Amino acid sequence: MALDKILSIGGKPGLFRLLTQTRTGFVGESLLDGKRITVGMRSNVSVLSEIAIYTLEEEVPLKEIFQKIVEKEGGKKTTISHKAEKIELEEYFFEILPNYDEDRVYASDIKKIIQWYNILIDNKINDFSTTDEEAIVSSDEEE
Repeated sequence: MALDKILSIGGKPGLFRLLTQTRTGFVGESLLDGKRITVGMRSNVSVLSEIAIYTLEEEVPLKEIFQKIVEKEGGKKTTISHKAEKIELEEYFFEILPNYDEDRVYASDIKKIIQWYNILIDNKINDFSTTDEEAIVSSDEEE
């Protein structure tokens, strides 16, 4: 499953899988406990495929950050907890993305990234190298 079907909803813990859209919003399923919720259009919702992290040169898509964590951790959960001290989180993230912009990427952002990564790994979502769209395009080119 690609990150374009995974959502972060403001005020709700964890991540959600987009199940269906409705006239007034959409239905999501929690990746933590499997409960379904209905979310209105006024809620603050972020699609993981649209999130990027600031570096000193450019913005790096979240899927690339996740891919770097997969390479560092060998496809397993992170060796650091998202509840670790600020300095530990920054040191870990510096290993993943050495040129991240320390002025615009806060410890709370790093906590979310680590927590989200671990939730995705727990749900066996661990291929961040391509999106569904890229896979479709490459299979069309092969024909």
